[in-house]
Amino acid sequence: MHLPSANSRPSIYYNYQVFNPWLPTENGIQEKKKVVIVGAGPAGMVTALELARHGVASVVLASDLQFSQGSRAIVFTRRSMEILQQVGVAHRVTENGLPWRCGNSIYRGQKVFRMETPLDPDDRFFPMINIQQQYLEEYLHDACAANPLIDFRWGNKLIHAEQSAGSVTAHVDTSAGPYLLETEWLVAADGGRSEIRSAMNLKLEGASFESIFVIADIRIDLPFPTERLAFFDPDWNRGNTILMHKEPHGIWRVDYQLPPGETPEEALRPESLQERIDAQLKMIGFEGTPWEMDWSSVYSARTLTLPQYVHDRIVFTGDAAHLLPIFGVRGANTAFQDAQSLGWHLAYVLQGIAPEKLMANHSQERVGAAREIITEAGKSTRFMAPPSRGFRLLRDAVLSLSLTEEFVRPLYHWRTSRPHEYKHSALNSTTDDNAQFTNGPSLGAPPQNVQLQQDDFLLDHLGGGFDLVYVVSHQGIPQDLLRAVDQAKNKGLPLKLLAITQKNVDVTGADKTLFDPQQRFQLRYAVSAGGAYLFRPDQHVCGRWLQVDATRLLSSLQLAVMQ
Repeated sequence: MHLPSANSRPSIYYNYQVFNPWLPTENGIQEKKKVVIVGAGPAGMVTALELARHGVASVVLASDLQFSQGSRAIVFTRRSMEILQQVGVAHRVTENGLPWRCGNSIYRGQKVFRMETPLDPDDRFFPMINIQQQYLEEYLHDACAANPLIDFRWGNKLIHAEQSAGSVTAHVDTSAGPYLLETEWLVAADGGRSEIRSAMNLKLEGASFESIFVIADIRIDLPFPTERLAFFDPDWNRGNTILMHKEPHGIWRVDYQLPPGETPEEALRPESLQERIDAQLKMIGFEGTPWEMDWSSVYSARTLTLPQYVHDRIVFTGDAAHLLPIFGVRGANTAFQDAQSLGWHLAYVLQGIAPEKLMANHSQERVGAAREIITEAGKSTRFMAPPSRGFRLLRDAVLSLSLTEEFVRPLYHWRTSRPHEYKHSALNSTTDDNAQFTNGPSLGAPPQNVQLQQDDFLLDHLGGGFDLVYVVSHQGIPQDLLRAVDQAKNKGLPLKLLAITQKNVDVTGADKTLFDPQQRFQLRYAVSAGGAYLFRPDQHVCGRWLQVDATRLLSSLQLAVMQ
């Protein structure tokens, strides 16, 4: 019998709510479900919301009765905010988070590198925003609870899952006893210690680094802006690295590397935490400033991924699929991209829009993304926490030279998480004009936002299906193109035709007209009248034409759903 704690988690800034468990004794016989999602963290909830956006119902199993303990993931990128906008929670993050775009690397008291991420009028969101994970989980849960397609079950723990032809049977335990739940697909979003992954004896590939870091969230009044602070080789922690991030509600995140040989248990002793945090405050000029501990934990850097995310009818996503180092804010931000991809791929298979082999494409694309991140993150990790004497010598040489030599300072850059480009996707058009473009996002790339008018952006209108964004000439939309769009729709493909025009009038035949008086879309996407971009449901480009025609459009749409 599963008995999750009903005691509210401790926090000095967040008021944890304990939810009532979902009990089989109160809900009767369980019919077969389309999708069961195991895990109620950000990866699981964004997957549920994405599926619902495509009209697919799901059950979310949450082992606990409350949101996760501690701030955990706190930095969310612009692309994550664009995904969160799609599922309806970005506005709450914006209202309550701390946006930022600059990071500082400090060595021997000198600022040796300053990272400044671009921000221009075409961006609705800042490059990064800080907010504690509990709040994000709250916002996502509220959205799930308001959606009739999502059945959220607190206090339900998966004990075992067994597959048969076209089905998965989940053995679920609750405080009222176990029950069986049959589903067409099961999504394993049960985190880095995935019990489903272990039970299936699936092995992660990659590397684990020996260095251990402590995370400590403290409440303290410090007069610094919301910018990342990285301290290299400080006097009190020689050879190691310290990171600091500002969070809402007067909380500061302090990450510091432990010396070799110290155990996590030793590092988390109150006297050890007190000594190290006091030493860090002294180094930045705030010795004796009162502070209060909220939460602490330890982690080690790992660059690992499953070689395949889809195993018959069980799909792994988020940390259950891969483990990525926090340097460059890659964990939760990558999970959002996983969830966005999984949502539309799985929905289209379930709805018969695409064959089941589309799920293999999801796996291939997201494993490729994880491996690219592992390559990038490995570089950052080896600089932040050198794994060998050779890497340490190289890092120390960069540190020393950076005091006087400008050319080495960009090596401090932490290679911030960025969305993957599906350059080699099987869904990319083979009959478009991609090779002839001089600018704009290429095949497989994520979208570039454009401010069309005040508080009206391109990405406000994309997503939920395929979008053909067509630049209208004075002659309007050609009839053969309109017939092709109708033909695709009549075959059941979710497709919108968005007309871009300088004139503030509705364009005949378009599903929606986007008024772009300054032709900002044409400039950023390097396209003129008669040209078009085709966006997938996850907003990535899968076709673009300098002059689109009906035949090539239909061919590209057919390829994009593997028909």
